[in-house]
Amino acid sequence: MRQITFLITFFVTLICVISVVLLFIIGAKINIFSICLFAVFIFIINFILIRLLLEQYIFRRIKLIYKIINENKKDQIGEDLKKFHEKSISDVNSNVVEWATNTKNEIATLKSLEEYRKNYVGNISHELKTPIFSIQAYLHTLLDGGLEDKNINIKYLKRASENVERLQNIVEDLDIISKLESGQFEMDAQQFDIRELVSDIFIDLEPIAKEKRIKLLFKEGASQPFKVVGDKDSIRQVISNLLVNSIKYGNENGTTKVSFYDMDKKVLIEVSDNGIGIEEHHLKHLFDRFYRVDASRSRKQGGSGLGLSIVKHIIEAHGQSIKVRSTPGIGSTFNFTLGKPKKKQVKNGEGTKTFNGT
Repeated sequence: MRQITFLITFFVTLICVISVVLLFIIGAKINIFSICLFAVFIFIINFILIRLLLEQYIFRRIKLIYKIINENKKDQIGEDLKKFHEKSISDVNSNVVEWATNTKNEIATLKSLEEYRKNYVGNISHELKTPIFSIQAYLHTLLDGGLEDKNINIKYLKRASENVERLQNIVEDLDIISKLESGQFEMDAQQFDIRELVSDIFIDLEPIAKEKRIKLLFKEGASQPFKVVGDKDSIRQVISNLLVNSIKYGNENGTTKVSFYDMDKKVLIEVSDNGIGIEEHHLKHLFDRFYRVDASRSRKQGGSGLGLSIVKHIIEAHGQSIKVRSTPGIGSTFNFTLGKPKKKQVKNGEGTKTFNGT
């Protein structure tokens, strides 16, 4: 703005000065000092007038642009328009560039969300469709005369019931994820012994582990109690899910170990096995909803495809993180952290006593 105003003013002033000089040349009674004074006066007046005229012209031209840029900032638009005269063209340019960049980012985000929504709806549809079609097929077979055949009626009813349970698991898992993402999942933070919790889960899972002759063990050095703070029920769900997956996809006569590591203010929990392992390109998607390393095998095992996604959400709801490392043919290790109870100090008659508190 200033550069344009200066050039126009200089040009107009130059014309005026040339006119005065011409008058001087043809004999008008004008001295050099008067010409210089006149030139300075004309320059200042022209500069002010031309600047005001340009600002008014440009203001009218881009007023609509400002309204569009600030249409979602109703409280700010009036103030911005009032302060427009104080802004330079570079300021306006910065605002327009910022608006364009933000709009571009918003469009990219919307496209990403739309793509995510399509994939999500498609995944849900596919996951629900499979058990529904199976139930439908079993029921049609029974209605077409299968009920009278004792060799198949109980078997088909049992399979239909299993698919109903699978549908129920998918719906329940979706509800859990929805609550976790919306912040509606209520957690009861308490102090508990994570080793004792894992021991209880070992007992619960022992029957299915025995079917594949898989041993559930603690790693050496994990014999003492490890106190952590968290929602005990949801952490139980996390560990159960990791152990069940280890058993489902582990090799027969294999081993699943749980380890604990004291990390100052946190406890690191690891669940490792010597199973089939996972290829590297699958690892970054492993916690995505409905992601399956081996889709046909996973569905045959009866999983909803949401277990690891729920695990990740629960751990993140505790303000912690979960990671995985794996080598095909060697095994996989999942690890996550939980906070330790804070140590509080209480003064008594004998001095200061330190104890663990939540």
